[in-house]
Amino acid sequence: MNNVRRIIGLTGGIATGKTTVSRYLGDTYHLPIFDADIYAREAVNRNSPILTAIFNRYGSSVILGEGELNRQALGDIIFNDSQEKLWLESQIHPYVRHQFEEAIQESESSTIILVIPLLFESNLTHLVTEIWVVSCPYDQQIKRLMTRNNLTEEQAIIRINSQLPLSQKIAAADVVLENDSTLDTLYQQIDQSLINDNIKSLRRQA
Repeated sequence: MNNVRRIIGLTGGIATGKTTVSRYLGDTYHLPIFDADIYAREAVNRNSPILTAIFNRYGSSVILGEGELNRQALGDIIFNDSQEKLWLESQIHPYVRHQFEEAIQESESSTIILVIPLLFESNLTHLVTEIWVVSCPYDQQIKRLMTRNNLTEEQAIIRINSQLPLSQKIAAADVVLENDSTLDTLYQQIDQSLINDNIKSLRRQA
């Protein structure tokens, strides 16, 4: 590996397999993994200012017992209203961005992984030195999301279509991991990509 610090931005479509990839990188290579989804959940912890703002905006329809967030109900709102989705992102994204900036500054590892599903949508590409996109066929993505989140096909399609098209993410990627076969095939792609010292990133050189 060269002496240049690698900050890998791991992204892709919803339910394409980002968690599988990040878990493998952490378990096999012991790389630090910093995950936007974890930070986003922290942002709406009970009694947090962001959660209070959400409750004030949407009321009891998004509140579970004991002041917890009803994520399914909130998802139904924001994935059917682009303006509400933008509002929610304006609350959560600054917190997530700050957490990433702190993690990058504090980590001493020469290679770190930032798992950012909305890497492009939230304009965080400047944080990374290379972009890895996890991809799978559209039909497979729908089925995985339906199974994982217990959604109808219509709900799954709405959530997928709320993100930047996967084809656009692939076009901007330094590495594309095709998650349409076996786990071993996916892991082989990860291994090859990680040891490739010749990846040329333009993210911080523009």
